[in-house]
Amino acid sequence: MTKKILILAPHADDEILGCGGVISKYSREGYAVNVLILTNANVGAPELFTKKKINLIRSESKKANGFIGTKNLFFEELPALSLDNFSIYKIANIISRYVKKIKPDTVFIPSNYDIHQDHKTIFHSAKIALRPDKKISVKKIFSYEVLSETEWNEDQKAFNPNFYVGLKKSDISLKIKSFYKYKSQVKKFPNPRSKEAIYCLARLRGSQVHMDYAEAFKIEKIIE
Repeated sequence: MTKKILILAPHADDEILGCGGVISKYSREGYAVNVLILTNANVGAPELFTKKKINLIRSESKKANGFIGTKNLFFEELPALSLDNFSIYKIANIISRYVKKIKPDTVFIPSNYDIHQDHKTIFHSAKIALRPDKKISVKKIFSYEVLSETEWNEDQKAFNPNFYVGLKKSDISLKIKSFYKYKSQVKKFPNPRSKEAIYCLARLRGSQVHMDYAEAFKIEKIIE
């Protein structure tokens, strides 16, 4: 793991659910963790998400990321819920602009196996934007899982992680507390977007590699 990290989140709260432990751990160790939230649901589905609701969610996002240790939080205005009708190259260009600005060594992207089409679109756009060239500093790309999205995969395609980040109990505690800053998104167990589910997933992923707690990822590319 290197010193500059960029996390691409299709929607506000994906970054905490998928990478909250990573943000906690590496922020504590002095890494610069950047989060880019790419969509605005009021643009893509105004009949479902008012400007007031988006302002609330973005306010919650600022609180959550500030609490957990994110160094920089960015918002874009791509049309959530209708990204599959938006040009991939335009999304890739937006991601490329942030990659050139931040110059991250490591990038976390949503899983291609997520049920949400926005997640799939960001995955493919990111892979295009992160193709190696002389101007791209990225050496490591990992995809992450999001509770309520990744487990509802299609065509029997499972998220099979092959990279694990061991975490302290304090990291998971901070992840859960940060997610609770997203008051509008928190659900009660047995909903997967609950504190119990977050905790249980961290224990499960940890047990798979004989650790107390972990977050799990799929290696998309490593360049040494």
